Amino acid sequence: MSFFASVAKFLSLPLATANYRTQPRRVALALAADGALVVALFLFGSVLTVLPNLPPLDVVTDYRPKIPLRIYTADGGLLGEFGEEHRDFVPIGEVPKLLKDALLAIEDSRFYEHGGIDYRGVTRALLADLRGGFHQGASTITMQVARNFFLTQEKTVRRKLTEILLAYRIEAALSKDQILELYMNQIYLGQRTHGFSSAARTYFNKSLPELSLAEAAMLAGVPQNPAKHNPAVNPIRAKARQELVLKRMLDLGYISREQYSQARAEQLKIGSGQQYEVHADYVAEMVRQEIFAKYKGETYTGGYKVYTTLLKAEQNAAFDAVRRNVLAYDQRHGYRGPEDFVELPDDEDDRDDAIDRVLARHPSSDNLVSAVVTAVSPKQVVAEPAVGDTLTISGEGLRFAARALQANARVDQKIRVGSVIRVSRDAKGRWGISQLPEVEAAFVALNAEDGSYRALVGGFDFSRKQFNHVTSAWRQPGSSIKPFVYSAALEKGYSPASVVNDAPLSLPGGENGKPWEPQNDDGYDGPISLRRALARSKNIVAVRLLRAISSPYARDYLGRFGFDPAKHPDNLTLTLGSGSVTPLQLAAGYAVFANGGYKVTPWLIGKVVDGRGQVLQETPPPPARSDEQRVIDGRNAFIMDSMLREVAHSGTGAQAGQRLGRADLAGKTGTTSDTVDGWFAGYASDVVAVAWMGYDKPQSLGGREFGATLALPIWIDYMRQALSGKPVSEKAPPPGVSWVGGDWLYDEFNGEAGIKTLDIEPALPIIGDPVPQPPG
Repeated sequence: MSFFASVAKFLSLPLATANYRTQPRRVALALAADGALVVALFLFGSVLTVLPNLPPLDVVTDYRPKIPLRIYTADGGLLGEFGEEHRDFVPIGEVPKLLKDALLAIEDSRFYEHGGIDYRGVTRALLADLRGGFHQGASTITMQVARNFFLTQEKTVRRKLTEILLAYRIEAALSKDQILELYMNQIYLGQRTHGFSSAARTYFNKSLPELSLAEAAMLAGVPQNPAKHNPAVNPIRAKARQELVLKRMLDLGYISREQYSQARAEQLKIGSGQQYEVHADYVAEMVRQEIFAKYKGETYTGGYKVYTTLLKAEQNAAFDAVRRNVLAYDQRHGYRGPEDFVELPDDEDDRDDAIDRVLARHPSSDNLVSAVVTAVSPKQVVAEPAVGDTLTISGEGLRFAARALQANARVDQKIRVGSVIRVSRDAKGRWGISQLPEVEAAFVALNAEDGSYRALVGGFDFSRKQFNHVTSAWRQPGSSIKPFVYSAALEKGYSPASVVNDAPLSLPGGENGKPWEPQNDDGYDGPISLRRALARSKNIVAVRLLRAISSPYARDYLGRFGFDPAKHPDNLTLTLGSGSVTPLQLAAGYAVFANGGYKVTPWLIGKVVDGRGQVLQETPPPPARSDEQRVIDGRNAFIMDSMLREVAHSGTGAQAGQRLGRADLAGKTGTTSDTVDGWFAGYASDVVAVAWMGYDKPQSLGGREFGATLALPIWIDYMRQALSGKPVSEKAPPPGVSWVGGDWLYDEFNGEAGIKTLDIEPALPIIGDPVPQPPG
């Protein structure tokens, strides 16, 4: 039977009389009725097949979002995040009305009025599909929740019916506020970001209450198409979408004409990724590894919060100190030339593509922005960064690379059109040519009393090199190892007043059968006290002292401080720092001098909390010290502290005392042969810290560089923040020491028992030893 026969039968009309030409209206009505019946039967049948297969609503009625692992300082500063999705959960009651209004204006203005379905919109979408051209539209907030939680992006009538039925069930199970809460926390908003709170942090580095109307409107425009309306990737389209949101808000009476105009005109600063309050990438990675080892699969989705022992201000001070002083060193040693080169096509679009491609291989490093030179002369450089406006550099901004702008510059150093360069801004906002340093540095600070980390910077740039130099770089410590040899000598009867001959020394055992002749950096002074010898880092005195107490004894003695004796030679070069230590080991070792003789074990994690707020682990306060923790005599620690204070005030570390102006500063510089490594290790109050600088592939840092020029400035810049507000630490002499002959010594070594001189000829005068005054 033909379609027209069916229509005629349905309307009780003989086929012969169902003549479209004579009765077009009745035939049209018949067709419409028959079509409606077919659609109704189709929909009814579809509903009957869809209903039994609807998924349970557990995931929305018992919503457990995938919340990433977040890592904080002890005072609550966010320093890292790891997870499949960037998301914060924010209760609907804490979402600003401004943002809710913006979202509902553009997505579902009748949300609080309808029952979950916009019938006109749904009908329009279904008819479009039946015509063979599905154009999904009119999805309410509830329907989007159904789609995001339960369905794929497949565009079929069956999937749309499933979405509608789920929307009804969701509306029956949850309140409107609960549905909106689900939506605003679950929806994808680009840049691996889910939920509006996380998106606010990603794009604007703000919490939800801090958003302006313009920012809220821009975020509200993203859900329709996160790829197309992503403000970091497509700012022009995002701006157009934002203006549409603002217009809807105006039309609905949510905002005034004045608010509308101000929001449209507001210039937004848009970020492209997660931004943190604290610069601590190396710490974040340390914590991630430890937490994953313990909690496995839930680590990245369970909403765990880890609170470290770091303090926000101190960690940022450490980061800034490392960056600033590495760049200062790099500037001292000259411009090496552009990082890369790209041929720039004449076509503007092709040119932009070429710039984007090459800069993708040279990501920015904090304030060191990569850019491609598009015009150049000795007086001006114009460059295009990956993000932002064209940069024009002139005047002082060219000074660092002035030679590279000359016509006769070496080919590998010359800056020309197509060169990839680094630029940075000074304190006044002026751009200047810089470069990405090749040298590395590390810094670590501990609480000398309990071993908790206060700050850690494992390298110049984590995104470039993930290797953590603090925990994993085995480097020669140079003269920073000397205090431990001096400490060992105190147990053998020496004192700070003991006099050693600082004169040339020739010993068997050199290379190729020649004698070994260690050298001082500053000549020879003849007889000199151990106190002054340590302050001035006299190599000859340290060698003579180690020869007197024996290298096997000193080597074993290092183990008391946490060093691995196997990493140090069993010969006289040990005292010059030819062994290997990590910065962390050195910091823990100096903590023993700082705290009166007790070994500390560094620890980082204070507390771990799961997504429900339950404390999973918490480090208890450190127990009272016991003799079991003591590794050196308290008298030894006291005397070594007095000697290390002199280093920091009148010795190789005197810059510390001059710039920080505190009497309790103590420490020691370290410089290895050919200045391959530069160190400063020291402490004040309850803070012990170590700074290091060197190349990963060992090479000289320069003939005029020392630990005092390389590492000490990092230490000083950090300590300025760490010691702010802390009173000066005064240490009372412990029982068993006496002030005799202008210095401290053990009571049992008073008189003839102690060692007064070493390798001294009787006729030689003692020089260069001012008589110190007893503390207090």
